[in-house]
Amino acid sequence: MKVSIIGSGNVGVACALYLAEKKVANITLIDIVDDWAKGKAMDIVQASPIRRYDVYINGYSEMSMIKDSDVIVVTAGKPRLPGMSREDLVKDNVKIMKSVSEEIAKYAPNAVVITVTNPLDILAYVALKVTGFALKKVIGMAGVLDSSRFRYFIADELGVSPLNVTALVLGGHGDLMVPLPRYSTVHGIPVTELLPRATIEKLVTRTRKAGGEIVAYLKTGSAYWSPGSSAAEMVECVVRNRNRILPCSAYLRGEYGIDGLFSGVPIKIGRGGVEEIIELSLTTEEKDALHLSAAKVREAIEKIESEKLI
Repeated sequence: MKVSIIGSGNVGVACALYLAEKKVANITLIDIVDDWAKGKAMDIVQASPIRRYDVYINGYSEMSMIKDSDVIVVTAGKPRLPGMSREDLVKDNVKIMKSVSEEIAKYAPNAVVITVTNPLDILAYVALKVTGFALKKVIGMAGVLDSSRFRYFIADELGVSPLNVTALVLGGHGDLMVPLPRYSTVHGIPVTELLPRATIEKLVTRTRKAGGEIVAYLKTGSAYWSPGSSAAEMVECVVRNRNRILPCSAYLRGEYGIDGLFSGVPIKIGRGGVEEIIELSLTTEEKDALHLSAAKVREAIEKIESEKLI
């Protein structure tokens, strides 16, 4: 299968490297800056004798080179800087996503599209509307990353291996995301039995702010290893038809009481993209938080549509 990554900045290159090391597929890197993707691709493949992978990675500036891709990851866009929210990126990145989506529809009409660029849930909506693809074919990378961060914070607090921790984060990829301690465990033990409520709330808050925390330290960019690995995890599920249940941003049509929006929910992800949306039983408090997160996404989408950005 052919995997293309549009955007050869830090996130796109991290995703390519993880896919190469997993030997998932041959990879096409695309970037509008002449020779940038080619240089990045050469750098990755020249590490292959040491890191022991043998996939082909090629870089191009021409969008036509995504032709007939089976999976496309979109990381192109402007990153967050200190003091910015994900939503501050809306106008510039909507324009970029619109342009990229038109090219995807033209050259790779059968691809599964995984969007990574922020604001995530809004740009997944843009990609869906502009490509005109089936609903299951466009997925946002959000919950995999947010849940990974929550898992790490739980493990760090307890002094255990992150491999022992499962966690679940729903909702939009922003400060209103909804970490679910009730559905988070350490080797099957609910985290609510291992940590006091106040500590769990502290970890929930840190998870919501995790991306901004990294931006504040980096000052001139945002996270890339963790988003890149999260996107690679999703690509592997599609290419190898894993049918794993992962939290991702999917287009909802009434599930969880949300209609016509992308929101982070558990899905079964496989060769066709979103193979199934899993509906969990939520408490009133959890459901209210999820709806509040969705309302923020809806507000942003109504604004970009009223301004005729898509």
